[in-house]
Order: sequence, then C-alpha cells, then structure tokens
Amino acid sequence: MSLYPYEKMLDRQDLLERLDITVVWGHYEIRVLRFHLTTFPAGRIVDFHNHAEYEFHFIPRGKGKVIIDDQSHALSEGLLYLTGPGVVHYQEADAEQDMDELCLHVDIVHKPREHVDPWEVAESEETIEKLKTLPHKPVQDYHRAMLCFLEAYEACDHKMVGYYTSIKQLVVSILLKTVRAYDTGGIRAEAPVRDMTVYRYDYAVQYMEANHASVVTLEHVAEKLHISSRQLQRIFYQVQPDMPFSRVLEDIRLRAVCHNLQESNVSIEQIAVGSGFNNANYLHAVFRKRLGMTPSAFRKMKQPILK
Repeated sequence: MSLYPYEKMLDRQDLLERLDITVVWGHYEIRVLRFHLTTFPAGRIVDFHNHAEYEFHFIPRGKGKVIIDDQSHALSEGLLYLTGPGVVHYQEADAEQDMDELCLHVDIVHKPREHVDPWEVAESEETIEKLKTLPHKPVQDYHRAMLCFLEAYEACDHKMVGYYTSIKQLVVSILLKTVRAYDTGGIRAEAPVRDMTVYRYDYAVQYMEANHASVVTLEHVAEKLHISSRQLQRIFYQVQPDMPFSRVLEDIRLRAVCHNLQESNVSIEQIAVGSGFNNANYLHAVFRKRLGMTPSAFRKMKQPILK
C-alpha cells in the first residue's frame, strides 16, 4: 500500500498560512489568505456559503460532493474545482468516508506597474481572465497542481534555500495548472521568440570576447552554436556586411591590446600573445595599419607617465 504523501501537511496545517505571501505578477497583486490541507470527516457538511476571494479546491483523498449554481457534482480523488468571489457553494463528505481537501484562497487585485515584461503581462492577464470564466464544475487535476501544495509545504518546513521565492512561484503554478486543467485550446498569443540570426551573432561575439586570448576559429565558434561554418559566415554578413568574422575578432583583440597598453606596464610582446596575436611583430603590423601608429606610440600617448 502506497503512503499518502499529503499526510505530513496535517501536522502543521497553518504552516504556510503563517507566511505573509504576496505575489506580484504582471499588473496583478496576488495575496495568499489560506493555504492548507484540511479533512472533512465522513458525513461532514459545509452549508451554502461564498467567499470574497478565489478558492481553489483539490481532492487528494476520499470522496463527497459539491453543489455550485444548484448543480450537484460528485467529488473523488484527483479532482479540482474553483469558486470565485461571490460564488455560492455547498460541500459534503461521503457518509462513510473522510474527504481531504487542499485549499488555496487568494485575493487578486489589479495594480498597474511600470517597466513590466510585456509577455509576463500578457500571460498573467490571460490567466486571470480565464479564472473569471472557468466552468463551475470539477475536473481532473491533469497537470498535477496538487503537488505544488506539497512542494510548498516541504520547502517551508525544511527552510530550504530560497523557500519564500519558491512558494510564490508555486502559487502562480497552481493558478496556471488550474486554468490548464479546464483549457480546451483555442487561439492565443505566441510566446516571444528570438531572432536567431541576431541571437547567434551575439552569442558568437560573446564567445569570441571571452576566448580572444586563445585560438579562435570560425569552425570552432560555429561548432559551439551547432551550425556550419558557412552558416556562421552568412550570419556575420547579414548583421554587418562590412565586418566579417576575422575583422570582428581582430577588433576584439585590438581593444584588449589598447586596454592593456593604457592600464599596464606589461611588455608589448606579452600583451600581443596574451591578446591572441602570434607575436609582437604581427601585432605591430596590424596596429599600425588599423590605428596609424605603433603600440609604443599609443602607450606613450595614453600613458605619458609610467608608474
């Protein structure tokens, strides 16, 4: 016989409710009012009532029934249902069997903010709007939102690193997974996607900057991006037609040389090799061609008094 994983939540039923949990999500503030596991003894009746907030109900064990909008629905293990503000409902445990219920009560307030991720705004808006119109009937907990209760309890009970942040994220997960349980699809906004050309270019340049002191080849960088050398060449041309891979790499190395000439007294030979050039002579030739002066002249101009 498998162990009942939620049993431990009955030991300290108010554990999560002792936390002052407020989640800011998009343009909404979600305040947690109740967050616990409770047991309805066999035959227990909770007469018709309503709440000013949203109440998420999950049945991890037992059976019973709920009446919403004058419609009676059987409850059994694995079901969930939502009652929004002002929704009158009646609950009853089976006459011969206890019924457990995981409850999350949240007050959701619209609070516009500045500088919010537009995709977060879109997703939170879609979720909250769907919560307002979900059918008043139980459905299967297809996305296992119940486990979020247990994970939140254990994180709090053991004071895991970042447990408060984790619990806030789990509250949002419960909202999302509840909506998904009822969701029948339909047209919705697509998640933001990257411009892969720009993304690959930026990643390539970032990699070149981090490794400019060592051997960096077009083939090597392309391999890191899981694309061909020809593709990478084309990407550099598309982003900056007059700046091929070799020119960008040379610029990165010259910037490193200029920084070291200005900020240190290390020999030019050491600077050359440490910046990815084969030797001082090659650096001298490139430097003179690109900047119109020698590395020594640049150092004297930028660092007139050697320390």
